[in-house]
Amino acid sequence: MFDQAVTFLYTTDMDRARAFYEEMLGLECVLVQEGGCRIYRTAPHAFVGLCRAREGRESDPRGVILCLVADDVDGWAERLRARGVTFEKEPQANPDFQIYHCFLRDPDGYLIEIQRFDDPAWPKS
Repeated sequence: MFDQAVTFLYTTDMDRARAFYEEMLGLECVLVQEGGCRIYRTAPHAFVGLCRAREGRESDPRGVILCLVADDVDGWAERLRARGVTFEKEPQANPDFQIYHCFLRDPDGYLIEIQRFDDPAWPKS
């Protein structure tokens, strides 16, 4: 098993991305790297890294879903909606996967899913 996980996303506008991840999602920036990356804690041992897009490392949100797991999906949706976030899919159950979830996009177009697992077999920690 690995000790930690970091998912890197590329942004064309670091100030806009920083504002979204810090002010809208309320994530803690744990590291600012020279060269244009900021790393945010999403869970005790999981992180999302935002890096400045450049040649060879373009911002391309196609096929990427950043899934943030939380028990209070409705609470997150309510807080984000109050901050002006628009949802692509409002909170709802998906019985096929035994989840409750919603979808929104970050400023670079990356799809973000906030999800709760209702499957009793899902590990909680």
